[in-house]
Amino acid sequence: MAPARAAAQERRTDRITVETPEHVQLELELAGVGSRAAAALYDSIVMLGVFLLLFVVAAAAGLLGESAGGWLIAVLLFAGFAVVWGYYVVCEGLWAGRTYGKREMGIRVVMDTGHPLTFAASAVRNLVRAVDAQPGFSFLVGALFVVLHPEHRRLGDIVAGTVVVRDRPGDQRLAGAPAPVEGIVSSAPPALADGEYRLLDQFLARREMLNPEQRARLAAELATRFAERFPRRPAGVEVFLAWLHAEETRRREQPTSGRRAERFVARKRAAWEAFRDQAVRAERQGLVRLGGAAVPAFAASYREVAADLARARTYGVDRRVEEYLERLVSAGHNALYGLSGVRGGSLWRLLLRDLPREVVQARAFVLAAALAFAAPGVAGYVLMRERPSVAAEILPATMLERAAAGAADRAAGVGYAEMPSPYLPVVASSVVANNVQVAIGAFAFGITAGVGTLLVLVFNGLSFGAVVGLFANYHLATWLLTFVCGHGVLELTAIFVAGGAGLVVAHALIVPGGLTRRDALVLRGGTAIRMVAASGCLLALAGTIEGLLSSSDAPAAVKFGVSAASALLLVLLYRAGASASKEAAQT
Repeated sequence: MAPARAAAQERRTDRITVETPEHVQLELELAGVGSRAAAALYDSIVMLGVFLLLFVVAAAAGLLGESAGGWLIAVLLFAGFAVVWGYYVVCEGLWAGRTYGKREMGIRVVMDTGHPLTFAASAVRNLVRAVDAQPGFSFLVGALFVVLHPEHRRLGDIVAGTVVVRDRPGDQRLAGAPAPVEGIVSSAPPALADGEYRLLDQFLARREMLNPEQRARLAAELATRFAERFPRRPAGVEVFLAWLHAEETRRREQPTSGRRAERFVARKRAAWEAFRDQAVRAERQGLVRLGGAAVPAFAASYREVAADLARARTYGVDRRVEEYLERLVSAGHNALYGLSGVRGGSLWRLLLRDLPREVVQARAFVLAAALAFAAPGVAGYVLMRERPSVAAEILPATMLERAAAGAADRAAGVGYAEMPSPYLPVVASSVVANNVQVAIGAFAFGITAGVGTLLVLVFNGLSFGAVVGLFANYHLATWLLTFVCGHGVLELTAIFVAGGAGLVVAHALIVPGGLTRRDALVLRGGTAIRMVAASGCLLALAGTIEGLLSSSDAPAAVKFGVSAASALLLVLLYRAGASASKEAAQT
């Protein structure tokens, strides 16, 4: 008993049980540290290859020299940033939980409910890499969680509600021809119907009570009835009947489940192997590429195999057969339901109603993030005004040099951070990339119970306030704010929204309410990632304004006009989000 219990516990340590939409309990085999590390290495090589390809294309087109067009360089810079942060999100979100590395290693990301990975969950688990990558992009935090967590989850998986499972149906076969599987009771099924067996049993039990004529007549009739089914039988009528009764009794005394299991496996074996071949093709080529007619046929085969798995457990088949069926059902489930991993919808509705609604509903957290930024900002400004000498201790040397040279630049009619027009697209691209990384950090570090999010907000607020105070000491505050005003309204709002998303995650971790902590993280993590998407849209617009307008020699009136337009845009988005939130509450 003890060894069996230990074996069962050992199986559970590397498996997770989920229920498929067909209401079949399915054990998914978890991917280990080795396969995940190998997949990550493979993906790193793929991303490096993309970087090299971009560089070669740029060099061949003459885009790396001084005469290169600013827009083309900007596109290359932003493409590199997109590869770093977007490769995993897009591949896993659109390819049913797989990247190129995961495909090679035969693993896949799925929701811990067994359903296919959603695009939102892919975004959550991969943006939280900002925390898993610590310290210093060593990925030590993520590696430790994968090793120590019972389901091999890193922080991104915990927040997104995902697991990484093995997903290669070709890894296992039922060996040999359709013969009984070793470990299952081998016995022939009963040869007589229940009524025939009872008739034979009654004759043999009462034959001594019959007169010789009746006994001989009944024996002859029974022997004639059964003889054709047993061409190889003992000689003599009653000897044959006694032998048949003994043989039938022996067959019926064998464990019923063993006989049923053996017949079940033998009957279904060929169909399982055929479905396995279909699953292998779907895993390699994608189900859609197999043709429109193949999808309903595959779905029908999948549901039949899923039902067979439930029957196999009822019949008590050999554990190896059950594991084989679990692997097939898992592969079929991922291939079939992965077709609907991304849901369509109106892009304008998403941008103008759905995302603003999420921000409005979480406005308390956004306000808290704004205060966490503003209070240190005021403190930094006051500190710099009252103790100018601390500037060298808390601000970078380049900022001190820029402030010292600001008076001369203003006198010459040069604005803060003003760049020649060919370089404005490059500035815009780099600014967007930097600000998006700040937003990602503000969101991702919410998993540290909000401590990391607050540090990001406090540090950036303190730095902003100190810089404004520094320039105020040189009587250049208006000169600086003329640069900031064009993009600052959108940029600061976006940072507050991303910080609010991090606090939403932190709140779920600390105060899960009536939910389990895991369910609260997954539920509110979905809300948070939509807030991050809203933040990203604002940052893209703010970065474009900063790179193309704020850094240009456009008149101050234009920059302040854009600032006012940005504020009006935020008001309209807030009203749209409030209206959508009210409609959602009424439905």
